[in-house]
Amino acid sequence: MLEKVERLITKINCILYLDYSQDYFETGKVEKVNLKHTFAKVPTKAILDYRLNLHESINDYLMKADVRDIAYVYRVKTSESILDKIARFSERKEGYPVNSILNDIFGARIILSSEEISQVMERLDNWQGQYGLKNWYLRDKDGYVGIHVYFKNKSNFYYPWELQIWDEKDVDSNIASHVKFKRNFV
Repeated sequence: MLEKVERLITKINCILYLDYSQDYFETGKVEKVNLKHTFAKVPTKAILDYRLNLHESINDYLMKADVRDIAYVYRVKTSESILDKIARFSERKEGYPVNSILNDIFGARIILSSEEISQVMERLDNWQGQYGLKNWYLRDKDGYVGIHVYFKNKSNFYYPWELQIWDEKDVDSNIASHVKFKRNFV
């Protein structure tokens, strides 16, 4: 299974994230906005246009990735969830870069055994350097436990993507936590 997780990471990073981002941002069809800026300087319409294009085209990119034999799920964040996040973070006095807050417009998730989770955690630092991942961390808060891996190249014009790696024993509590804390905008 470790080989499959590594392959999923490489496919999300190379084929999906880099290819999609280049196809979207480097054609000259959309204005590039520096995502190191706060929401005050990044137009909401540009964020929602990106989300819509990603939602409409992500399956084309997934079909090109060699990941059919890997059990994972994915989602493109809803407009409502994005607007909720923008509203919550715009109220704060401290300014946060958009690419730090909207780092999960595309998110994938894989569920592993506890033993596989340990093996993945032993390798993530190496994979971070090897595959140019932005970062990864273990989140353990409010009944939620999961590894978050972020994909971002050196461009501040591409939105980061996220892979969550869950232990199978945490699925029910993670879903309950998401319902409680991540779906308040409904």
